[in-house]
Amino acid sequence: MTEVAARPAQTTGDTPVLEQPYRYERRELTEPDWTRFPGWKDVTPQQWASAQWQRSHCVKNIKQLRDVMGDLLDERFYADLARDQAERATMSMLIPPQMLNTVAPHVTPAGPGSLTDAFYADPVRRYMIPVFSDRRADWPSHPHATRDSLHEHDMWVAEGLTHRYPTKVLAEILPTCPQYCGHCTRMDLVGNSTTQVDKLRFTLKPADRLDAMIDYLRRTPTVRDVVVSGGDVANMPWPRLEDFVTRLLSIDNIRDIRLATKALMGLPQHWLQDEVRVGMERVAGLARERGVQLAIHTHVNAAQQVTPMVARAAKAMLEAGVRDVRNQGVLMRGVNDSAERLLDLCFALLDGAAIMPYYFYLCDMIPFSEHWRLAVWEAQQLQHKIMGYLPGFATPRIVCDVPFVGKRWVHQAVAYDRERGISYWTKNYRTALEADDPDALTRRYEYYDPIHTLPESGQEWWCRAACGSHERSRSRAATEALTRR
Repeated sequence: MTEVAARPAQTTGDTPVLEQPYRYERRELTEPDWTRFPGWKDVTPQQWASAQWQRSHCVKNIKQLRDVMGDLLDERFYADLARDQAERATMSMLIPPQMLNTVAPHVTPAGPGSLTDAFYADPVRRYMIPVFSDRRADWPSHPHATRDSLHEHDMWVAEGLTHRYPTKVLAEILPTCPQYCGHCTRMDLVGNSTTQVDKLRFTLKPADRLDAMIDYLRRTPTVRDVVVSGGDVANMPWPRLEDFVTRLLSIDNIRDIRLATKALMGLPQHWLQDEVRVGMERVAGLARERGVQLAIHTHVNAAQQVTPMVARAAKAMLEAGVRDVRNQGVLMRGVNDSAERLLDLCFALLDGAAIMPYYFYLCDMIPFSEHWRLAVWEAQQLQHKIMGYLPGFATPRIVCDVPFVGKRWVHQAVAYDRERGISYWTKNYRTALEADDPDALTRRYEYYDPIHTLPESGQEWWCRAACGSHERSRSRAATEALTRR
């Protein structure tokens, strides 16, 4: 037998500590000092804790960002941001103070322009305030990128109600959020129109739209699970949201209800309001009586976003009676694309805020998202690297939301052409789109890696496929034109 020399162990006091690729340390949550920004130097803790103050002081444009930041950012950053809004942005700017305060949280400004480099490098800034220089110059969009990349609207059974999976539906009850993320998968419906995207609009009155959803669910006993989303449920006045959830609870076949809200992190003050807390107690009590599981799903992408205010909001919802608060993040390059960043986030959620790490999605194939997207093989590596550190029940699954298929663990690809970056997937159920399709359960569906992650031969193949014999500069223009359709 070959002898293997033992590696020396690190020690902490009298306890040996093995060297590991990731070292766990319990970290206390901190609320960044908002008064470090000139525009908020006089904001009191009482104002900061007010949901009304937070909503009325959201940053909606470059001028308002300047008002908050004073002279801490160079003009080059504002010019970069302005160009992105004019030429690339698929989402308009809307950032609550709570969210903005988590950008460069540990940097102490030292004078004019002193925050610029930290702002550029910050993971929260990268997805909440994208700038032109972030985007890929070679392939800003994938040739197969589309506005509704998951074809959710194609599967509407009532306006805003997507029935994709056999036993569950997605109810988009409104088209707005308290904050707009640059990578939003529903960028073709949610938020204000941008120069790149003329947003779709619901046609029914809100009450009629919700009535139609309830009517469909009453007529469809095979549905047991409803994700109530949008937009963000925090933007619906609480009495209307409580009424809708109460009506869901009156339908016998509904056994799971999930409320989707990024605002639990971006605007936790909303969920700490007395009206919301008391109302949630009523809804959660009714759910318990009926044996229905009520949960909240939020969306946190970076550990620095988990602050004491977020922890208070999550725990308030648990105390009100919701079964779980779970996190569904999105994998993005420069944001959380390393095992260390993912594990830091998961432990901050779990230890600090009692939020369950649940899913990390590959960023969807929407226009101008190539600088964010990771390849399937990169996601597979990340899934491998984070295993074994978290409890099994709190180890998030990394999933690819495959067009026309749905969520699949990244290791479920049935074939994978790494040279061309094409993975192939199968499905085990039909949607209404394939009701009469005999091949729906045997067909292979395609998903595409970002072209810049491919070997040179694969990149050349895509250039030829997308543009024939056109020059590369024409290729870029053609790709952009294709994604704008």
